Amino acid sequence: MDLKLSVLDQTPVPEGVSGSEALQQTLDLARHADALGYHRYWVSEHHGGLSVAGPAPEALVPAIASITSRLRVGSGGVMLPHYSPFKVAEQFSLLAGLFPGRIDLGLGRASGTDALTAFALQRDRTSQAMHDDFPAQLGELLGYLENTLPSNHAFARLATSLPGLPEAPTPWLLGSSPQSGIWAAELGLPYAFADFINPKGELIAKSYVNEFQPGRRLDAAEVAVAAWVLVADTAEEAQFLSLSHRVGMNALRRGRPMPFFPPEKAEKMLRAEGEDPTKPPPGRRMILGTPSQVREQLEDLARGYGASEVIVVTITHDHEARKRSYELLATEFALESGTRVASTNAAA
Repeated sequence: MDLKLSVLDQTPVPEGVSGSEALQQTLDLARHADALGYHRYWVSEHHGGLSVAGPAPEALVPAIASITSRLRVGSGGVMLPHYSPFKVAEQFSLLAGLFPGRIDLGLGRASGTDALTAFALQRDRTSQAMHDDFPAQLGELLGYLENTLPSNHAFARLATSLPGLPEAPTPWLLGSSPQSGIWAAELGLPYAFADFINPKGELIAKSYVNEFQPGRRLDAAEVAVAAWVLVADTAEEAQFLSLSHRVGMNALRRGRPMPFFPPEKAEKMLRAEGEDPTKPPPGRRMILGTPSQVREQLEDLARGYGASEVIVVTITHDHEARKRSYELLATEFALESGTRVASTNAAA
C-alpha cells in the first residue's frame, strides 16, 4: 500500500514575527506543499494564544484552496462544540461548491483553548460550560450534509438550502482518545488520530478498524495518523531545530502560551529548567532526523496504526527550515511527480 503524506499546519507564530506574517507563511507553505506533491493540507483551530494564529479554519481553507491546485484542503479541525451544526454545514458546503472535490471537513470535540477562552467563545453564558452534546451535534451536521435528517425533523428542509449543492465536503472525525474512535467506527467515517497529542493510539486505531460499520459512508475503514516530524540534512540539526517547538509546548502545557523562540534561546531555557535538550521529552513522540531516518520511523508509525496516510506537523522558528523539512521529506518519498511511494505494508 502506498503511504500518502499530508500536512497539518497550526500556523505557528515565531518570536519576532507578527500574526499577519505567520498567516502569510501558512500561504507560502501551502504553495510549497502543493508543488511538492503532498496529498492534503489541513489547518487547525486554536483560540486565544500567542503561539499560533489559526482560530478560523473556515477562513484559511478558501485562502489556501484558491492558491493551490492539487491539494485537498480542509480543517484539522473545526471544534464543533463552539458552533451551530447548520452554520458549519453552510460554510463547508459553500467551500465545496467553490472548490469541487477538494474540501475536507475534519471535526473535533476539544475546545482548542483554555477554559476561560472557551467560555468567551460561548454565545450563551448563562452557565459556566455548555452542555456536551457532541454526538447530537455531529449527527445533525451529517444530516444536513447528506440530506438524511428525518422528514419530521424541525430543520429537515434546511439540508436542501446548502449553497454548494450538489458538492459536499468529505467529513473526517479527529481524535486522540478511545471515544472518538468508537464514534468514527459507528458512523462509518474516516478517522484521523493525533499521535502528536497521544503517542499511544495504535490500539485505538485498531479498535476503530475492527468495529467499523461499512457501507454507511465508506466501504472500508480509513485511518490517517498525524505526527510531529522534523527533517534536516543531519540528525543533529533536526534535533537542534526541534527545541523551538519543545519549549513552546512546555509553555502551552503550563498555561502560558508564547511565540516559538529561536533554537539557541530555547536550548538555554531548557538547560535553565534542568532539562537535557539532547534527550527527547517524556510522553511525546518526536520523529526527527535525516530523510532516510524519518522515512523509516514514519513507515513504522503507519504500520502500527494500520494507516494509509501520515499527516505531518512541523514547527520551527525559522520558516525556511520548516519548508526545507517538508521538501526533504517529499524528496525521500518521491512526491515531486505526484506519485506517493512507500515501502510500508500498513493495512487498513
